[in-house]
Amino acid sequence: MSLHFDGRTGARVLAQRFQQLDRLLSEARHWWQYQPYHHLDLAFAKAAPALAERLNALSLAEIERLDGDMPALCELLAPWIPQGSALHALSALPTLTAEPIPCERTMAMYMPGRKQAQIEAFTACLPVHRGPYLEWCAGKGHLGRLVSLHRQAEVLSLELQAPLCEEGRQLAARDGARMAFVCADAFADETAQLIAPAHHAMALHACGELHTHLIEQVAARGAEGVTLSPCCYHLIRTSHYRPLSGPAKASVLRLAKSDLKLPLQETVTGGARIARLREQEVAWRLAFDCLQRQVRGVDEYLPVPNMQKSLLTGTFEDFCGWAAERKELVLPAGLDYAGFLAKGEARYGDVARMELVRHLFRRPLELWLVLDRALFLQEQGYRVEVGEFCDKPMTPRNILIRAVRARHG
Repeated sequence: MSLHFDGRTGARVLAQRFQQLDRLLSEARHWWQYQPYHHLDLAFAKAAPALAERLNALSLAEIERLDGDMPALCELLAPWIPQGSALHALSALPTLTAEPIPCERTMAMYMPGRKQAQIEAFTACLPVHRGPYLEWCAGKGHLGRLVSLHRQAEVLSLELQAPLCEEGRQLAARDGARMAFVCADAFADETAQLIAPAHHAMALHACGELHTHLIEQVAARGAEGVTLSPCCYHLIRTSHYRPLSGPAKASVLRLAKSDLKLPLQETVTGGARIARLREQEVAWRLAFDCLQRQVRGVDEYLPVPNMQKSLLTGTFEDFCGWAAERKELVLPAGLDYAGFLAKGEARYGDVARMELVRHLFRRPLELWLVLDRALFLQEQGYRVEVGEFCDKPMTPRNILIRAVRARHG
């Protein structure tokens, strides 16, 4: 089923796809709407002992392989989660374009290679528009620069950080791009006034509420259209997700920030060293969790803040000291750090198995969130397309929403 469409038929396709996803995700929410770190063993061990036994027989290498092979994972879990194959099919999206717009060599200077490829692919997906464009959360304006030069159009670039604005101005002048930079907070009331009816807004990987706020302001200001690739759905200012569209508001799903992190667990591989450090960090966090439960006398998970990766070059005991300080815990002398570390390493396998099951719902939940945004724009009078603007190796956040104000008569 394609989500690349025009007219009323396409509008129905969006709504139908959302309703199907919503029904299946709701039916199976006990399989994914929980936090593995909070459990000392497999969360479903009692309810589904045969599944626990099957997963416990898998090596970590087999788990990693299944995590990258969704059809195989659907087949493995089918006796317990029959919705898997349907969810996998519903998560398939068309590719919106296959011919990215290349940057000139001099223009691509100072652009990370993967980001350059994303910008080129995103630019190729923009709908026909003579300008002007509004670049939201522009950074140095790399996207706006390519669009300005390729489309021979004016671009207004909004960015919070003044140094990035200044560097963007210099790069635009160097390349001859018709760009103006505004240093402003995207959430400020006066910022909405920058969105003009003639604008086509664009945002490549604007995080969380930065892109939902853009969508709402584009609709409120009656802008010509918006093209965006959502990212970091969990970066919201409330404890739970605020649905935008009518169908999402009517859903029984109530999504916490922790649920919104699930789609982001699909990442581009960073090599063996990065994988080892990730495994070490998770094992250490789980080991510290075992330790803090004993020290506090409270049998519940205690989240620890993000850490500098340099901590991983020290000892586990050093890490525990750092974590205890952040959580204002006093660690008694004589703790069996080696014993706690062994417990953490054992729990790592359980968490990997629980995450494997949850990852069956990773892309379907992301598409649910994307379709909520698309349906909202549809409700506001836009013709909307949803598809992939690049392959996942370039970025797993490869879904694009393209909306243009509908013309009547």
